[in-house]
Amino acid sequence: MSENGKMTDVAMPQLAESLVSATIGKWLKQPGDQIEQYEPICEVITDKVNAEIPSTMDGFMGDILAEEGQTVAVGEIICRISSTSGGAVVDTAAQVVHEPTSSQQAPSSDQSMRSRYSPAVQTLAAEHGVDLNQVVGTGMGGRITRKDVLSYIEQGGTAKPAAEPTVVPSTSNNPSSTSSSSPFIGMVSPPQAEPSPPVGTAIPNVRHSGLHLTEMPKIPTIEVEGAGNGRSDYFVDVTPLRNTIARNMRQSVSEIPHAWTMIEVDVTNLVLIRNKLKDEFKRNEGVNLTYLAFLLKAVVNAIKDYPIINSFWAVDKIVVKRDINISLAVGTEDSVITPVIKRADQKNIAGLAREIDELARKTREGKLKFDDLQDGTFTVNNTGSFGSILSYPIINYPQAAILTFESIVKKPVVINDMIAVRSMANLCLSLDHRILDGVICGRFLQRVKDNLEGYTLDTKLY
Repeated sequence: MSENGKMTDVAMPQLAESLVSATIGKWLKQPGDQIEQYEPICEVITDKVNAEIPSTMDGFMGDILAEEGQTVAVGEIICRISSTSGGAVVDTAAQVVHEPTSSQQAPSSDQSMRSRYSPAVQTLAAEHGVDLNQVVGTGMGGRITRKDVLSYIEQGGTAKPAAEPTVVPSTSNNPSSTSSSSPFIGMVSPPQAEPSPPVGTAIPNVRHSGLHLTEMPKIPTIEVEGAGNGRSDYFVDVTPLRNTIARNMRQSVSEIPHAWTMIEVDVTNLVLIRNKLKDEFKRNEGVNLTYLAFLLKAVVNAIKDYPIINSFWAVDKIVVKRDINISLAVGTEDSVITPVIKRADQKNIAGLAREIDELARKTREGKLKFDDLQDGTFTVNNTGSFGSILSYPIINYPQAAILTFESIVKKPVVINDMIAVRSMANLCLSLDHRILDGVICGRFLQRVKDNLEGYTLDTKLY
């Protein structure tokens, strides 16, 4: 930022070393709005993640120089912030001061930004032990501001009843009560605030076999060409993230000679140990114990035995990575993102489960940082979470291989010339045939299989 009289110029920051530009997604503040330090002023869209640009000072929003949808180079001025009020800004500021009282009494129906907290709000809430689920947001889209938190503290929690009437009787129309961002929403309320679902109420059947969507995906915005003329063509805008996915997938299939192999695994013991430990683990750790955590442990142990799997092609040499950083293919409503568990080989099963839950939550809430997506060396995709039994994954360029864990299915299996019902799953591996051959990949898959089938009821999570 640079001073310009009483106005401070705000430039597009360097969000990552390789980033040269970003697209303005949405302005969270308009000219004349009062701004607090660290409060987000706009959302930007990059080719990896979406991010927020916070204000570094208290003041009032001035001129907006970059429109929504405009791509701005790093270092270009996007807006100005005034450190002092004056003229029409004073009236706007005065209006903002008086608005929270009325809006807390009648919160806006738009709650799209309800769970998006700025660092300043999170810090203030942590200092005073405030549950943000109980605070009424008066910002855009129901967003909670520092003033909302301070008001809640000053009133000694009197703002809480304004939000409770919609929580207690029903969870069908309250966005905050149906949010899947945290498994503990509502647990801080008194017991009577959490009645059991009425008899006959349909309870969603959400599988916990790995990373998955815990709510129905949003439908992309679609423009209809010649809607009034009875035509049926549709247009969906290509976002920067979708464009990056297209470029990377095209690069992967055009540069990497893909080969593919599959092996069947008996995971009956894995199902038994997970069912035995999952409830206690959820109580102790607050996260789900998924099959994916056990799979990742089996995979990283196999990579230790066959380190060439953890490599990439560098034209005149093959680079074998020392750190085992597992990329997780996470599907959102409009993209596939691959956040990374760094040094996964140094974590136990419980630690991997916590990492999986954290990355899944950050992905759903759009809070991934650039560092969360960097330095992956091997990718695992849990396609079984949505029922797939066989898939041919595309390698996450420039890695050497990608593994999919398919759906666990009970089927009859011949054991010692007798038929038994066992829980079976397929492991599918795509490989870069410039680096890897069938023999090494067959041995690697067999080692993963042995590790998965080696789990017993005595297996330790820690």
